[in-house]
Amino acid sequence: MRNPLYTAYERRLVRQLDPHSVPRHVGMIVDGNRRFAKARGGNADDGHRAGAANVGSFLEWCEDAGVEVVTLWLLSTDNLTRPPRELDLLLRIIEGLISDLASAGRWRLHAAGALDMLPVQTAAALRRAEEETAGVDGLIVNVAVGYGGRQEIADAVRSLLRTRAAEGASLEEVAQELTVEDISGHLYTKGQPDPDTVIRTSGEQRLSGFLLWQSAHSEYYFCEVYWPEFRRVDFLRAARLRRPAPPLRLLTLPSPRTTSRTCAVRATKGDGVAGVTGVGCESVNISTVGPTRPRCELTRRRRVLR
Repeated sequence: MRNPLYTAYERRLVRQLDPHSVPRHVGMIVDGNRRFAKARGGNADDGHRAGAANVGSFLEWCEDAGVEVVTLWLLSTDNLTRPPRELDLLLRIIEGLISDLASAGRWRLHAAGALDMLPVQTAAALRRAEEETAGVDGLIVNVAVGYGGRQEIADAVRSLLRTRAAEGASLEEVAQELTVEDISGHLYTKGQPDPDTVIRTSGEQRLSGFLLWQSAHSEYYFCEVYWPEFRRVDFLRAARLRRPAPPLRLLTLPSPRTTSRTCAVRATKGDGVAGVTGVGCESVNISTVGPTRPRCELTRRRRVLR
């Protein structure tokens, strides 16, 4: 029986989720299966099976929230060096999971990884799932198996060079005309929106190379629970990170060189300057000139006026 407090909290989170700010694309770093099993006296296989059992529920939560694309990182290129017995059992579990997801007929599966680095049986299972779900009009699920961020970029550049060579372009011409969009068009996720939110379970606070190119502007959510214990409330907390930006306001700020300068800002705390997110703050003096004057500081994701 579910805890009524948990149910009430879940409903509250659902109400707080603004449909206009729901992430279109969610990246999920599935982590903590082995530690989950070890904490319960089990082995790695038990943890991987428990993790696989949670995938379907997670996809349903994403569907309910209005997410359009999910990228599940199930196996990295680094994981391919694990002990043969553990790797073989893990690949069998992944193959079974892929088959179950395809059989559900609810999600369109897409393989995202270096399939040529995988065992023939696993690569065939991924290709078969793609073919079986190609006509499904539903949530797109990128199944990242044998995935590495650097490997993806290398594969994208290789694919681009081969395409341009087939068109008769010289290397000099390719170098002269190369754009960011050209490389994006050859990634595993080509044609899809970049992830708005990237979630990692198990408490680890690093990306480990996940969607290196695509996550340049993503919000990151690091969750303490192991993946098999990941709940809907954990997903809702991550999904509500993205909120509509407040309207622009114009503030006139003092400068040591001119009488005043104007900066477009989004007010996020009170009516003063402190705690205001700046948009295009290049015109603001960025030196520290005293306690009463603002300074524009580049933070991790945005400029903040303090």
